[in-house]
Amino acid sequence: MAGIEFKTILFALIGGILPALLWLWFWLREDNRRPEPRLLVLLTFLIGMISVFLVLPVQRLFHGLGLNEDMLTIIWAGTEEVIKFLVVWAIALNSKAADEPVDFAMYMIVGALGFAALENALFLIDPIDLGDSTVALITGNLRFLGAMLLHAVSSASVGIMLGLSFYRGWIAKKVYLLLGLGGAITLHSVFNFLIIRNDGSLLNVFSLLWVVTIIVLLMFEQLRRMS
Repeated sequence: MAGIEFKTILFALIGGILPALLWLWFWLREDNRRPEPRLLVLLTFLIGMISVFLVLPVQRLFHGLGLNEDMLTIIWAGTEEVIKFLVVWAIALNSKAADEPVDFAMYMIVGALGFAALENALFLIDPIDLGDSTVALITGNLRFLGAMLLHAVSSASVGIMLGLSFYRGWIAKKVYLLLGLGGAITLHSVFNFLIIRNDGSLLNVFSLLWVVTIIVLLMFEQLRRMS
Protein backbone atom coordinates (compact mmCIF):
# COMPACT_ATOMS: atom_id res chain seq x y z
CA MET A 1 0.00 0.00 0.00
CA ALA A 2 2.99 2.24 -0.49
CA GLY A 3 2.07 5.65 -1.83
CA ILE A 4 -1.59 5.42 -0.78
CA GLU A 5 -2.76 8.28 1.42
CA PHE A 6 -3.91 7.58 4.96
CA LYS A 7 -7.24 9.25 4.13
CA THR A 8 -7.84 6.71 1.36
CA ILE A 9 -7.14 3.78 3.68
CA LEU A 10 -9.39 5.30 6.35
CA PHE A 11 -12.32 5.78 3.95
CA ALA A 12 -11.85 2.25 2.62
CA LEU A 13 -11.89 0.82 6.15
CA ILE A 14 -15.03 2.77 6.97
CA GLY A 15 -16.64 1.57 3.74
CA GLY A 16 -15.71 -2.01 4.55
CA ILE A 17 -16.43 -2.11 8.28
CA LEU A 18 -19.71 -0.16 8.56
CA PRO A 19 -21.71 -2.50 6.28
CA ALA A 20 -20.24 -5.47 8.15
CA LEU A 21 -21.44 -3.98 11.43
CA LEU A 22 -24.95 -3.65 9.97
CA TRP A 23 -24.93 -7.34 9.08
CA LEU A 24 -23.48 -8.12 12.52
CA TRP A 25 -26.37 -6.30 14.19
CA PHE A 26 -28.81 -8.30 12.05
CA TRP A 27 -27.31 -11.67 12.95
CA LEU A 28 -26.81 -10.89 16.63
CA ARG A 29 -30.54 -10.29 16.88
CA GLU A 30 -30.99 -13.95 16.00
CA ASP A 31 -29.27 -14.88 19.27
CA ASN A 32 -30.97 -12.37 21.58
CA ARG A 33 -32.15 -15.02 24.05
CA ARG A 34 -28.68 -15.42 25.54
CA PRO A 35 -26.41 -12.68 24.11
CA GLU A 36 -22.76 -13.59 23.74
CA PRO A 37 -20.02 -11.75 25.70
CA ARG A 38 -19.41 -8.50 23.84
CA LEU A 39 -15.65 -8.64 24.32
CA LEU A 40 -15.49 -12.11 22.79
CA VAL A 41 -17.71 -10.98 19.91
CA LEU A 42 -15.34 -8.06 19.29
CA LEU A 43 -12.25 -10.29 19.45
CA THR A 44 -13.83 -12.75 17.04
CA PHE A 45 -14.66 -9.95 14.61
CA LEU A 46 -11.10 -8.61 14.82
CA ILE A 47 -9.49 -12.03 14.37
CA GLY A 48 -11.70 -12.47 11.33
CA MET A 49 -10.23 -9.27 9.90
CA ILE A 50 -6.68 -10.36 10.70
CA SER A 51 -7.24 -13.72 9.02
CA VAL A 52 -7.30 -11.95 5.64
CA PHE A 53 -3.54 -11.53 6.01
CA LEU A 54 -3.23 -15.28 6.58
CA VAL A 55 -5.26 -16.10 3.49
CA LEU A 56 -3.44 -13.81 1.04
CA PRO A 57 0.01 -15.48 1.14
CA VAL A 58 -1.54 -18.94 0.83
CA GLN A 59 -3.56 -17.85 -2.19
CA ARG A 60 -0.45 -16.30 -3.76
CA LEU A 61 1.38 -19.58 -3.21
CA PHE A 62 -1.22 -21.57 -5.11
CA HIS A 63 -1.43 -18.90 -7.79
CA GLY A 64 2.28 -19.38 -8.44
CA LEU A 65 1.80 -23.10 -9.14
CA GLY A 66 0.33 -22.41 -12.56
CA LEU A 67 -3.03 -24.09 -11.86
CA ASN A 68 -6.00 -23.42 -14.13
CA GLU A 69 -8.57 -20.80 -13.18
CA ASP A 70 -11.29 -23.26 -12.16
CA MET A 71 -8.97 -25.08 -9.77
CA LEU A 72 -7.73 -21.79 -8.32
CA THR A 73 -11.30 -20.63 -7.74
CA ILE A 74 -12.05 -23.73 -5.67
CA ILE A 75 -8.73 -23.61 -3.80
CA TRP A 76 -9.12 -19.93 -2.95
CA ALA A 77 -12.65 -20.52 -1.66
CA GLY A 78 -11.41 -23.50 0.36
CA THR A 79 -8.51 -21.51 1.78
CA GLU A 80 -10.80 -18.76 3.00
CA GLU A 81 -13.35 -21.11 4.56
CA VAL A 82 -10.77 -23.28 6.33
CA ILE A 83 -8.76 -20.35 7.70
CA LYS A 84 -11.92 -18.55 8.84
CA PHE A 85 -12.92 -21.66 10.76
CA LEU A 86 -9.50 -22.18 12.32
CA VAL A 87 -9.14 -18.63 13.64
CA VAL A 88 -12.69 -18.55 15.02
CA TRP A 89 -12.19 -21.96 16.62
CA ALA A 90 -8.99 -20.72 18.28
CA ILE A 91 -10.67 -17.64 19.75
CA ALA A 92 -14.33 -18.48 20.36
CA LEU A 93 -15.45 -22.00 19.52
CA ASN A 94 -12.90 -23.51 21.87
CA SER A 95 -13.97 -21.24 24.73
CA LYS A 96 -16.46 -21.78 27.55
CA ALA A 97 -18.73 -19.15 25.99
CA ALA A 98 -19.65 -21.57 23.18
CA ASP A 99 -21.92 -23.56 25.49
CA GLU A 100 -25.01 -24.14 23.34
CA PRO A 101 -25.57 -25.26 19.71
CA VAL A 102 -26.54 -21.85 18.30
CA ASP A 103 -23.30 -20.27 19.58
CA PHE A 104 -21.20 -22.10 17.00
CA ALA A 105 -23.12 -20.62 14.09
CA MET A 106 -23.12 -17.18 15.68
CA TYR A 107 -19.37 -16.99 16.26
CA MET A 108 -18.62 -18.32 12.78
CA ILE A 109 -20.77 -15.54 11.33
CA VAL A 110 -19.06 -12.88 13.46
CA GLY A 111 -15.62 -14.02 12.31
CA ALA A 112 -16.78 -14.19 8.68
CA LEU A 113 -18.10 -10.64 8.82
CA GLY A 114 -14.76 -9.46 10.18
CA PHE A 115 -13.04 -11.20 7.27
CA ALA A 116 -15.47 -9.66 4.76
CA ALA A 117 -15.03 -6.19 6.30
CA LEU A 118 -11.30 -6.05 5.64
CA GLU A 119 -11.59 -7.85 2.30
CA ASN A 120 -14.14 -5.28 1.15
CA ALA A 121 -11.94 -2.44 2.38
CA LEU A 122 -9.10 -3.76 0.21
CA PHE A 123 -11.40 -3.80 -2.81
CA LEU A 124 -12.41 -0.18 -2.15
CA ILE A 125 -8.87 1.25 -1.93
CA ASP A 126 -8.24 1.51 -5.68
CA PRO A 127 -11.47 3.28 -6.70
CA ILE A 128 -11.23 5.64 -3.72
CA ASP A 129 -7.57 6.34 -4.45
CA LEU A 130 -8.47 7.15 -8.08
CA GLY A 131 -11.27 9.43 -6.95
CA ASP A 132 -13.93 7.34 -8.69
CA SER A 133 -16.78 7.63 -6.21
CA THR A 134 -19.27 5.94 -8.57
CA VAL A 135 -17.19 2.77 -8.87
CA ALA A 136 -16.53 2.81 -5.12
CA LEU A 137 -20.25 3.12 -4.39
CA ILE A 138 -21.21 0.34 -6.79
CA THR A 139 -18.43 -1.91 -5.49
CA GLY A 140 -19.44 -1.27 -1.90
CA ASN A 141 -23.14 -1.95 -2.55
CA LEU A 142 -22.52 -5.12 -4.55
CA ARG A 143 -20.18 -6.51 -1.92
CA PHE A 144 -22.65 -5.53 0.85
CA LEU A 145 -25.39 -7.51 -0.89
CA GLY A 146 -23.21 -10.31 -2.20
CA ALA A 147 -19.78 -10.94 -0.74
CA MET A 148 -20.60 -10.11 2.87
CA LEU A 149 -23.72 -12.23 2.84
CA LEU A 150 -21.80 -15.02 1.11
CA HIS A 151 -19.12 -15.05 3.81
CA ALA A 152 -21.75 -14.98 6.54
CA VAL A 153 -23.90 -17.84 5.27
CA SER A 154 -21.00 -20.03 4.13
CA SER A 155 -19.34 -19.78 7.54
CA ALA A 156 -22.75 -20.17 9.19
CA SER A 157 -23.11 -23.54 7.46
CA VAL A 158 -19.96 -24.71 9.25
CA GLY A 159 -21.25 -23.41 12.58
CA ILE A 160 -24.66 -24.97 12.01
CA MET A 161 -23.17 -28.40 11.42
CA LEU A 162 -21.08 -28.02 14.57
CA GLY A 163 -24.21 -27.00 16.45
CA LEU A 164 -26.17 -29.98 15.14
CA SER A 165 -23.40 -32.26 16.42
CA PHE A 166 -23.27 -30.55 19.84
CA TYR A 167 -24.78 -33.53 21.71
CA ARG A 168 -23.08 -36.19 19.59
CA GLY A 169 -19.84 -38.08 20.01
CA TRP A 170 -16.31 -37.10 18.98
CA ILE A 171 -16.37 -38.96 15.66
CA ALA A 172 -19.75 -37.51 14.70
CA LYS A 173 -18.49 -34.00 15.47
CA LYS A 174 -15.59 -34.48 13.04
CA VAL A 175 -17.88 -35.85 10.32
CA TYR A 176 -20.30 -32.96 10.75
CA LEU A 177 -17.41 -30.48 10.63
CA LEU A 178 -16.15 -31.93 7.34
CA LEU A 179 -19.67 -31.79 5.91
CA GLY A 180 -20.01 -28.18 7.01
CA LEU A 181 -16.68 -27.18 5.49
CA GLY A 182 -17.54 -29.04 2.30
CA GLY A 183 -20.85 -27.22 2.04
CA ALA A 184 -19.23 -23.85 2.73
CA ILE A 185 -16.52 -24.39 0.11
CA THR A 186 -19.09 -25.57 -2.43
CA LEU A 187 -21.35 -22.55 -1.89
CA HIS A 188 -18.41 -20.15 -1.99
CA SER A 189 -17.02 -21.75 -5.16
CA VAL A 190 -20.38 -21.78 -6.97
CA PHE A 191 -20.93 -18.10 -6.16
CA ASN A 192 -17.47 -17.21 -7.45
CA PHE A 193 -17.95 -19.26 -10.62
CA LEU A 194 -21.26 -17.53 -11.35
CA ILE A 195 -19.74 -14.09 -10.83
CA ILE A 196 -16.58 -14.80 -12.84
CA ARG A 197 -18.36 -16.46 -15.76
CA ASN A 198 -21.39 -14.17 -15.60
CA ASP A 199 -23.67 -17.22 -15.86
CA GLY A 200 -27.01 -15.48 -15.47
CA SER A 201 -27.82 -12.05 -14.16
CA LEU A 202 -26.61 -10.71 -10.84
CA LEU A 203 -30.23 -10.83 -9.71
CA ASN A 204 -30.28 -14.60 -10.19
CA VAL A 205 -26.97 -14.97 -8.34
CA PHE A 206 -28.16 -12.90 -5.40
CA SER A 207 -31.54 -14.65 -5.41
CA LEU A 208 -29.76 -17.97 -4.95
CA LEU A 209 -27.75 -16.47 -2.12
CA TRP A 210 -30.86 -15.20 -0.36
CA VAL A 211 -32.52 -18.60 -0.67
CA VAL A 212 -29.51 -20.08 1.14
CA THR A 213 -29.81 -17.29 3.74
CA ILE A 214 -33.43 -18.22 4.43
CA ILE A 215 -32.37 -21.84 4.92
CA VAL A 216 -29.66 -20.70 7.35
CA LEU A 217 -32.23 -18.68 9.31
CA LEU A 218 -34.48 -21.74 9.55
CA MET A 219 -31.55 -23.80 10.80
CA PHE A 220 -30.86 -21.10 13.39
CA GLU A 221 -34.34 -21.73 14.74
CA GLN A 222 -33.58 -25.45 14.92
CA LEU A 223 -30.37 -24.77 16.87
CA ARG A 224 -32.27 -22.52 19.29
CA ARG A 225 -34.73 -25.31 19.96
CA MET A 226 -31.85 -27.69 20.61
CA SER A 227 -30.40 -25.17 23.07
